[in-house]
Amino acid sequence: MFQVQEKAQAEVEIRKSRFIGIVLPVASRDEAMRELSAIRARWPDARHYCAVLLCAGDSMLDDDGEPSGTAARPMYNVLQHKHIVNVLAVVVRYFGGIKLGAGGLVRAYTQAVNAALAEAELAPLSRTCLRRLAVAFSGEARLRRACQEMDLAVADQQYADRVWLTVELPEEDVEARLAELADRMAGALEVASPDG
Repeated sequence: MFQVQEKAQAEVEIRKSRFIGIVLPVASRDEAMRELSAIRARWPDARHYCAVLLCAGDSMLDDDGEPSGTAARPMYNVLQHKHIVNVLAVVVRYFGGIKLGAGGLVRAYTQAVNAALAEAELAPLSRTCLRRLAVAFSGEARLRRACQEMDLAVADQQYADRVWLTVELPEEDVEARLAELADRMAGALEVASPDG
């Protein structure tokens, strides 16, 4: 899986119609809707604003008045084929007066998204997992400092007989990171599953 690092755009012209492809990273549907509104405001006289959202278990395909299956579906197929997530893809179309037909529209929207992705910087999406770490109250500050120095996010904390921190770790080297944390805590660390 990959994600777009920052907003990128490109324009293609096909039979006098302008297609402006835009891809940008988003984390939620709300953020995507705000970005889509901003895009509509930037190009207020365009005919169509076709959009695809893929993020955090949420998705949206919007043909925005183009014939069903000729805009958003081909855009979605490009994103799926390239394994891109956490993204909003929008193609702004200025109609040039010449109808392209269903096949022409599919090719145009596919080409616009591919052109925008060619301008984008993509990064592999690292998978993470959660672990609950327990320490004595006196070790909390030391554990938090170790997490910060190792660029590990603390997702939650609970206070009971000890301090329990839920920490987000990269899946590919979770055991090595846990071993380093235990070493930094001189072994005074208990590790549990996220629901343990």
